[in-house]
Amino acid sequence: RFNPQGLSGSPDSWFKSLFVRKVDPRKDAHSHVLAKKEDNNLYKIQFHNVKPECLDAYNELCEDVLPSIHADPEYPCELVGTWNTWYGEQDQAVHLWRYRGGYPALTEVMNKLRQNKDFINYRTERGKMLLSRRNQLLLEFSFWNEPSPRPGPNIYELRSYQLRPGTMIEWGNYWARAIEIRQQNQEAVGGFFSQIGSLYQVHHLWAYKDLQSRENIRNAAWQREGWDEVVYYTVPLIQHMESSIMIPMKTSPLK
Repeated sequence: RFNPQGLSGSPDSWFKSLFVRKVDPRKDAHSHVLAKKEDNNLYKIQFHNVKPECLDAYNELCEDVLPSIHADPEYPCELVGTWNTWYGEQDQAVHLWRYRGGYPALTEVMNKLRQNKDFINYRTERGKMLLSRRNQLLLEFSFWNEPSPRPGPNIYELRSYQLRPGTMIEWGNYWARAIEIRQQNQEAVGGFFSQIGSLYQVHHLWAYKDLQSRENIRNAAWQREGWDEVVYYTVPLIQHMESSIMIPMKTSPLK
């Protein structure tokens, strides 16, 4: 008869060992393994939940102020895209910024904006229109294309995945292969993972001509070799996921 007390340690520790997965120690942060190293870009994504009656005024305010920051060479940042959510969280605006030079560039921009009277007025007026806001700092996956301006009209899908802690490297390994399958129609815009804010979160940004085009392209992916395997192995890594369909604002570089 098997006796767990015959093993070293208490019966309780033996019992617990059945449910504890041994994890090999990591030698480096996943951000160093997965992120692009040659350009040192940092991204900030902002989610603004706007009072429904203020959405038009909010959009006009953003269209007046944000492009001037984007165009000013004194600010080492770029407005990648700015949208209103169409399907998903209603009366929401989403802004994606890129800081060339990483955290020092972000700090430089923030310090300069504190002295910018137009931006201070913008924040004051914006505060009157918002119900809530949140943001995240992100790095881009090395195997995705860098987001660049594209003509429209397009709709954009932001697919956000909350991963189980410790699974980011595994996710990256599968998607490094999967992105080759999903690039054939040029729908892949950018792929990011969080550094500050909600952690172990991934955002994939896609562009489509319309909802039917989205449906056709996504269905076609299942006919390509390897896509079913990627889905099979990545689904268990996910704790929660959501999809938002977004419409670009007039001044968005991603049209």
